[in-house]
Amino acid sequence: MLKGLEGNKLRVLEALNQGGFVSGQALGEQLGISRTAIAKHIASLQEMGIDIFTVSGKGYCLNHSLPLLNPLQITQELEKKQHTHSSIEVVPVIDSTNTELMRRIQQGQYPVQGHALLAEMQQAGRGRRGKVWQSPFGANLYLSYYWRLDDGIQAAMGVSIVIGLAVHDALNKLYGVSVQLKWPNDVYLDKKKLAGILVEVDGQVEGPCHLVIGVGINLVMPESVAAAIDQPWQDLSSKVGSINKNQLAATLIDCITARLNQYRSQGIKSMVAQWNQLNVYAGQPVSLSTGQQTWQGICEGIDEQGAVMLRQNGEVKAYYGGELSLRPINSFER
Repeated sequence: MLKGLEGNKLRVLEALNQGGFVSGQALGEQLGISRTAIAKHIASLQEMGIDIFTVSGKGYCLNHSLPLLNPLQITQELEKKQHTHSSIEVVPVIDSTNTELMRRIQQGQYPVQGHALLAEMQQAGRGRRGKVWQSPFGANLYLSYYWRLDDGIQAAMGVSIVIGLAVHDALNKLYGVSVQLKWPNDVYLDKKKLAGILVEVDGQVEGPCHLVIGVGINLVMPESVAAAIDQPWQDLSSKVGSINKNQLAATLIDCITARLNQYRSQGIKSMVAQWNQLNVYAGQPVSLSTGQQTWQGICEGIDEQGAVMLRQNGEVKAYYGGELSLRPINSFER
């Protein structure tokens, strides 16, 4: 874990999180440090992407409250669901939750089945193909989940499809929101990206396969960070209002576990029909690229192996591969 939020800096944030303006003098007296030190901590928090107003004569105020993650509250929420087999770990700042779990696996320090690592901020958050995943402090949900399969890497095909449905399940249960899914690993709300999924695998062709499943959900995206996002995006609070982040984390963990158990016992075949109903590009002309080659066709959803199907000149073809992406195009021959 990378240090970045501890000691007095964390105490400053906790004081601001009570709501309203707090003067530098009051903060200094509360923490037993100088106003100059308070100002430095405020500047450092702002550099972490936390929106803090500074008003002369009034002091400092958060633009909006930050509902911080609490492992005990997450565990209690899971217990309400009779879910007692996942272990919960919360850190304030980290390079990447996926990177940390992969490090442990590669060092032989295997987490328990269903272990979830969550962070308030990622300093090197990433999506597929090495893209940066914007991860400002306290604004969104950053979660990585460990799962072991015993049937080799082949058994992990299509897991991103499974997790997309788990995200849908969680948001639908809590907020009545029905999201759309974009093959292979994006979650959309109102045709804008709400969440991303990154599945990483360590294992052999035969034998144990270790999965690290990363999920990032936009909750309350700060304006200062939004400008760096290079595609249309949506955050959940704009749609549903205030969010209990600990309740959301617990519900998501429970839904991920349920979907993975379904996948292990029934395979992806049992989920294809529902995924295709949620397909954001259903029946639309799309372009599919591997970086080296591009294909065009009408998106017909996924098949029973989790491959995307494109209708091209009257024929439906299936495409596989972790480096594929979809892009709408204007028109072409069907």
